[in-house]
Amino acid sequence: MSTAAASPAVTVHTVGAFQENCYLVADPGSGAAALIDPGAEGPRLVAAVRAAGVRLEAIWLTHAHLDHVGAIADVVRAFDVPVHIHPLDLATFDLAPRAAAMYGLPWTPQPRPTHRFEEGDTLSLGALRFAVMHAPGHAPGHVVLHGHGAAFVGDCLFYGSVGRVDLPGSDPKELTRSLERIAELPPETVAYPGHGPTTTIGRERLHNSFLNGGARVLGG
Repeated sequence: MSTAAASPAVTVHTVGAFQENCYLVADPGSGAAALIDPGAEGPRLVAAVRAAGVRLEAIWLTHAHLDHVGAIADVVRAFDVPVHIHPLDLATFDLAPRAAAMYGLPWTPQPRPTHRFEEGDTLSLGALRFAVMHAPGHAPGHVVLHGHGAAFVGDCLFYGSVGRVDLPGSDPKELTRSLERIAELPPETVAYPGHGPTTTIGRERLHNSFLNGGARVLGG
């Protein structure tokens, strides 16, 4: 995905028991915005969108584990926006209430995603364009959304580490292939993970053992 003159405004809101990173991404020129992975603390996220003065157009899910989807209902109720997911993660979405119960966490029913995206799709926010990369392994329908020097990598890639592969639907071999694709993004690309600090693809190529050959995903 080419980086045009437009640059996204990105703010992070770390929410919930799992300290998940929800991102508000906006086109400064038009005010069009999307919320990526609203995982918890819905009223706080709604207030943040309103305080930003943007026009929320969509919710984009990198994947559907419970810590990434638990605030959808609050956001949809406030802004009436579509929720986008890769279809292979609908089963993961449907398991979220059971997963919450396993962790002893309260759960509010969430509206099922209404829109699908696939490998190679382009998502638009005003002048911004983001490409959809299907990146399974941590979850079957996990995606990476990238463009304009930014990549929202969900739980595939972290600062110095990578996503878990011991969850239902995970697959170490698929995550290994997905990481290889992610590592091909330009080194200056800022990687916004689902947990922990922001990093860059270049930094992870140099220092992340899972990207530079020093380690491998267990079972991969």
